[in-house]
Amino acid sequence: MSPSPALTVNGGGAGLRRGGPVSGGLCSRTAVVMAAGRQRASRLLQELHRASCRCPAHSHVFSQGPAGHVPGKTTDYAFEMAVSSIRYGENVTKEVGMDLQNMEAKNVCVMTDKNLSRLPPVKAVLDSLAKNGICFKMYDAVRVEPTDSSFRTAIEFAKKGEFDAYVAVGGGSVIDTCKAANLYASSPESDFLDFVNAPIGKGKAVDVALKPLIAVPTTAGTGSETTGIAIFDYEDLKAKTGIASRVIKPTLGLIDPLHTLHMPERVAANSGFDVLCHALESYTALPYNLRSPCPTNPINRPAYQGSNPISDVWAKHALHIVAKYLKRAVKNSDDREARFSMHLASAFAGIGFGNAGVHLCHGMSYPISGLVKTFKAKDYIVDHPIVPHGLSVVLTSPAVFTFTAPMCPERHLEAAEILGADIRTAKIKDAGLILADTLRKLLFDLNVDDGLAAIGYSKADIQALVKGTLPQERVTKLSPRSHTEEDLAGLFEASMKLY
Repeated sequence: MSPSPALTVNGGGAGLRRGGPVSGGLCSRTAVVMAAGRQRASRLLQELHRASCRCPAHSHVFSQGPAGHVPGKTTDYAFEMAVSSIRYGENVTKEVGMDLQNMEAKNVCVMTDKNLSRLPPVKAVLDSLAKNGICFKMYDAVRVEPTDSSFRTAIEFAKKGEFDAYVAVGGGSVIDTCKAANLYASSPESDFLDFVNAPIGKGKAVDVALKPLIAVPTTAGTGSETTGIAIFDYEDLKAKTGIASRVIKPTLGLIDPLHTLHMPERVAANSGFDVLCHALESYTALPYNLRSPCPTNPINRPAYQGSNPISDVWAKHALHIVAKYLKRAVKNSDDREARFSMHLASAFAGIGFGNAGVHLCHGMSYPISGLVKTFKAKDYIVDHPIVPHGLSVVLTSPAVFTFTAPMCPERHLEAAEILGADIRTAKIKDAGLILADTLRKLLFDLNVDDGLAAIGYSKADIQALVKGTLPQERVTKLSPRSHTEEDLAGLFEASMKLY
């Protein structure tokens, strides 16, 4: 923005104060006018300062970042962006064989699940491998919503195969399983819990080189093709946890939007809800420079670092796409524009949350999925009860964002506006309620189950759900608002019924 006349005059006035020469022989009347200009400029700057948001997420200190590391500082002073290489385009899957040739791969592991192994996305990958003379073995036993047991089975396959590259074809379950297989096959002496997030695992930093991994996502939700995160159900605790390290992120994500045309309606909806919550949570997460502890070595800086100016860009852009295209993508599988746009939104949100992190919706979702009783989601071809990840995340979103809004209400109100709320007469103190109502309307329009009670939970389950949330410190500590066990219990109770 060019300087205003008042600010230009103020610069000349500074010369008068210093007693320097003034060209042209200014008369006293001109000096008075310039002094008035200085006063107007000063008042303007003061008004702008008073009107600016003081919450941590919008403060001047956050937006500019601290000047540098202060010895003894307990919170972080930097953030780091890490993302896989991404290639997008219709039929881009046919290039996977050439990519493996370029990597000089000789023995490739292709991972997928039983259902996908019979569908066009896997056929496109295998055709490309055959055409380019790539030797491969296929593992098609990936479990939808994987467990530590299913991870271990895939890991054993990878260890025995001694592969020099991997291709994951599927949704987040497949890509996450392939990340884990690559990691432990590359570090065969490691115990399974070595790299699993604390406090469930040891949370060790990954210090080995992994093999190239190409991810071919077939759903528009997890963004796993962009992140160094692998999530699974830890069966002993009946709760989800995971492995988080930049080292395990795919080498390349091949985003072929044609694959989204094969998603059934509920899969499209639940995948889209994951995109929605990735974007909302990363945008409202604790700012990176308020997260503690400050790492003593950059290798110890977590993958989930808190909201930051770069992740904010990706999160907001993803929200705009969700607002415009999610309903269309769910209600009409032939709407190529909507389905293709949601596929990109998944990657955009993945870049954002893969570096900023998520918080309470995801932390609370893990026991919701892990403690499932008999619920089987429509359109999922599985032989076990399942609460799809996106559904388990979004069911608590109205309660969560009502709870977190007081810490950065402007961001909650902005998100509500992006999603379609009219905020022209809104009061900032109502930001959480407005966002919650906006989310409820979206969920109602998309025929989402009416809260946790509709998927088999009751008030008698709340303490178990809270207990399953407590180990999820990797994400819950990024909530912009601190919380107690009683707070979590209240959020679960408020999520029993949505409408």
